[in-house]
Amino acid sequence: MSDDTGPEITADTQRLVLVTGPSGAGRLTAIKALEDVGYEAIDNLPLGLVERLFTGPVRARPMALGLDVRNRDFSAHALLSLLATLEKHPGIEPELLYLDCSPEVLLRRYSETRRRHPMAPEDSPEEGIAREIRLLEDVRFRADVLIDTTELTPHGLRDRIEHWFAPKGGRHLALSLVSFSYKRGLPPGLDMVFDCRFLRNPHWEPALRALTGVNRQVADHVATDPRFDPFFKRVMGLVNLLLPAYLEEGKAHFSIGFGCTGGRHRSVFLTERVAEALAEGGWQVSVRHREMDRREDTPGPEVVAPGDARLDDGDRHR
Repeated sequence: MSDDTGPEITADTQRLVLVTGPSGAGRLTAIKALEDVGYEAIDNLPLGLVERLFTGPVRARPMALGLDVRNRDFSAHALLSLLATLEKHPGIEPELLYLDCSPEVLLRRYSETRRRHPMAPEDSPEEGIAREIRLLEDVRFRADVLIDTTELTPHGLRDRIEHWFAPKGGRHLALSLVSFSYKRGLPPGLDMVFDCRFLRNPHWEPALRALTGVNRQVADHVATDPRFDPFFKRVMGLVNLLLPAYLEEGKAHFSIGFGCTGGRHRSVFLTERVAEALAEGGWQVSVRHREMDRREDTPGPEVVAPGDARLDDGDRHR
């Protein structure tokens, strides 16, 4: 087995991780962890179709394939033959990741979930576990990386996956910031929401009503509210405290919403200010202004304080 973090991958090769092991050892957790660190992941692809994935040019993005006894053409011999074939491919650097686990813990996991074992649908899980372990003996022996999940939590397994397979720079947390109107309800999928309706409302200023939070006049109007600075500082303090913790816990995506009455002034300005601050801190941030996306008559944005970068409507990345 390898004792480093995998083969050296060049621009002319694609890293390919074949993930297997006994049912219940954590294959799905491993596949999701690989996907979160940048791999294109496919689970339960028939072995006979794997070679077809690499008939074209080499892809820059690494790939992870989950393979186990549920594949209709799965066998230890077929998997090892496939691995030998892939090793001869000039554009691929294949690795076999084997997730191991003690029979006692596998049995306990099946007992807790009350699922039928794929190799013993009519018998006890204990018999299926024994059959599968025997079937995979040669595959286990051939593994490039073997991770025993007997004593690992899902978070512990994700950490091991990141250690072995994450590209340089490790795991990343992609942030989505959304402004919205409470009148239309919360956008789906938000992890955290801040209500901006207590701030000074530009809607009641005739000269500002037709503008949006990306306009300097609106930004200045909201920023001069004496409650704005304390609120902004507390928001950033909370976000900066929590984001590293969520990243450590294995989250790959985190969505923050800022809402106000109409979704075009205060929430837009807060979203822009927070996104700018997070981007300056090195976070990968995308921004969406939901209510502005619905209108085509939005006046052209001016420069938003602070800074001189032009801000455009709709979805974009920082």
